[in-house]
Amino acid sequence: MTMNTDRFNLPELATELGSGERSLDSFIDELEVRFNEIESDIMAFVEEPKRFERLRRDARALAERHPDPQDRPPLFGVPIAVKDIFNVAGFETRAGTTLPPETFEGPEAPSVTALRDAGALVLGKSVTTEFAYLANGPTRNPNDLEHTPGGSSSGSAAAVAAGLVPLAMGSQTVGSLIRPGAFCGVCAFKPTQARVPTTGVVPLAPSVDHVGLLAPDVASIEAGCRAMIDDWKNTTPDRLPTLGIPHEDYLAHAEDTGRAHFGMVCELLGSEGVELRKTDALAGFDALFERHFDLCAHEAARCHEAWRANWQKKYDPRTLKLLDHARNVNDARAAECLASCDALRVELERCMDEHGIDLWIAPAATGPAPLGIGSTGNGIMNAPWTHARMPTLGIPAGRTADGLPMGVQVSGRTRADEHVTAWGSLIEPMLGRH
Repeated sequence: MTMNTDRFNLPELATELGSGERSLDSFIDELEVRFNEIESDIMAFVEEPKRFERLRRDARALAERHPDPQDRPPLFGVPIAVKDIFNVAGFETRAGTTLPPETFEGPEAPSVTALRDAGALVLGKSVTTEFAYLANGPTRNPNDLEHTPGGSSSGSAAAVAAGLVPLAMGSQTVGSLIRPGAFCGVCAFKPTQARVPTTGVVPLAPSVDHVGLLAPDVASIEAGCRAMIDDWKNTTPDRLPTLGIPHEDYLAHAEDTGRAHFGMVCELLGSEGVELRKTDALAGFDALFERHFDLCAHEAARCHEAWRANWQKKYDPRTLKLLDHARNVNDARAAECLASCDALRVELERCMDEHGIDLWIAPAATGPAPLGIGSTGNGIMNAPWTHARMPTLGIPAGRTADGLPMGVQVSGRTRADEHVTAWGSLIEPMLGRH
């Protein structure tokens, strides 16, 4: 079953609400109708009694703080979804678990505060897999309710895809932003690791945990970044980017459908004047992926030591399997895996210099969203860019013959986040013609 949904454009909506051209009160009335029509099918949000009573109180308080349209913050009245591993003042955090919410109590995440200070209104907490790992929640893909939305930022991706919010917060430790973005047919952005603080976010593997955003298009991603990242600098490219294609050792992990689609995308971009260059980057990828998995397991076991001691029976077996794997990772191996993050970044950027590459391009997932919601799909295609902690943008890139979204991801130099999104905005319309 496919849902027909219209999606917001964040810059347009923010301008309408901020100027008063669109009444905030009437917009929330419309949003409530839309939410009641859609949410019971996709289940993107953590249940909240009297959600819209609370939202209207928040909206009144916002309007009282900013009565003058000339003095309103850039995201005035814009509804956002916040993945339920972020602490948000006034909300419980459960991290997709049945653990007592006081387990995760703490001050609001600064990344959330930044968006709220910019005028955003929290529509609610979005569903996450357990501890942002593999154990799925109830969320379904709005493009086809029989398919997974991906994970772990499942609810955030589905909420954007269903047109309930124009911006959603998520996180990525392997592929938890880019993959659900691709499965749901929306944009996803993982900034350079630590450019957005992970303070106030339930950790999985702190060395490779990233805070990021999902939105309908690149312009909306950039608007969110301007509000969330203090030193964000707008940039306008004066040419198309040169794209690097990684080695077959990595690309071979995509499914046949994913490989064929990626080939067609590369041909399309080439026909539009984008230069693509094949490289040996990510040769020997399997060993790299093992290092990333070992690092995640080692750090997750440390983060969960006390929680597991108290609440092990409440853990999903898939989460326990990750934590148990840490027994195979001693401190020396963990140090080797951590050092590999910087080594990979250096090697990828060296290769970019050598070949004149601006961005790497790769499949955003192994293929389209799998049937069923028992699995959130495979994040292996996202692992190298997360391991290198480089900024990565997922962009929708057409659909399969049966209507499932497909996407690509582009990754750039560390802290060159603005260039990644700016070049992404040039590629986006080309991919929309696929």
